[in-house]
Amino acid sequence: MTPVELSRTVLRAVRRAVDDGELSVVVPGRAVVTVPGPGGCGDYATNIALQLARSAGQPPQRVAEVLRPYLLGAAGVGDVVVTGPGFLNISLQGAQGSVLLVSEILRSGSQSRRGGGYGYVDRPSGQVVQLHAPHEVRAVVVMDVVARVLRSQGALVRTSCAARPEREWTEVLGVEVDAYGTPDAPAPLEVNVRPVPAAPADPVSLGRDAGRWALLHPAAHDRPRITSAYLSQREGNPLFRVRYAHARTRALSRNAADLGFDAHPGVVQDVRDVRALEIALADHPRILAAAATQHAPDRLARHLLAVADAVTPLLPTVLPRGAEKPSAAHRARLALAEAAGTVLAGGLSLLGIDAPDHL
Repeated sequence: MTPVELSRTVLRAVRRAVDDGELSVVVPGRAVVTVPGPGGCGDYATNIALQLARSAGQPPQRVAEVLRPYLLGAAGVGDVVVTGPGFLNISLQGAQGSVLLVSEILRSGSQSRRGGGYGYVDRPSGQVVQLHAPHEVRAVVVMDVVARVLRSQGALVRTSCAARPEREWTEVLGVEVDAYGTPDAPAPLEVNVRPVPAAPADPVSLGRDAGRWALLHPAAHDRPRITSAYLSQREGNPLFRVRYAHARTRALSRNAADLGFDAHPGVVQDVRDVRALEIALADHPRILAAAATQHAPDRLARHLLAVADAVTPLLPTVLPRGAEKPSAAHRARLALAEAAGTVLAGGLSLLGIDAPDHL
């Protein structure tokens, strides 16, 4: 069961509880499913009970206890534990959680070329957002990416800048702005994208990929450091680590094809820290939603770095060694590596940064 499918399962549980008269609430349109936080357990957790408590007129823990048996009866759910103030911690049956997660991500790979992808919502949200930035390079780049992420979550977005963006911003950094200048409106637009400016440094000198990363990776309240370090091909450069991890996954796919086998999702064992990678991949939809809601592309950039670092221990184990023949274990590891590569490529695309297959 993928996070998207589990979210739907949670909503079905709420609907059944309402139909049975156990809860008196309006069934929400979306249930947030994430990896368990501190003190949690299982494969996934949801705060749906805390979300519904006020309208239900009951404590969150009571709402969680009402929903627990409905979730336990759902196909694919092995156990449900209530922790903290009312979090529902869900364990999936057997190892199917990670297998189906990888299957969902790989299936989304072809969708991403048609405008969708893993972590994207599958229908318009009805949200209409106007983003307006001052005439400053970092603000305009951040606005460009916030618009991309919001659109991935189903929002209709229009962007504007206080003045026409510099030619270098659009041609070198790849910025797109729908309108600029003072609009003919009863009141001027409020500036709602205002990160700490990049001045006096000039990110254009770094080129599109490094320049955008230098502006996007720091949090909005931190001043970006525009240095040539972002151009170095070393592990100390976070952008290099992300793009190198993606290129390694693509190289593994090519090498596996030369050896006569391809990816097939399965249980991955005996690989150091593989669970950390699975958790990071499962968390990707939540990160996209949070980056959209908070107008914070830095959250996506840092998440891609976490995925890149988590996939690194897996990569040397994917291909057979010596006279070893390809097995189901190799195909499962390749599938997990390709899933990580899909997430990295999709995330870099949202940041407006190239994800080369060769590096």
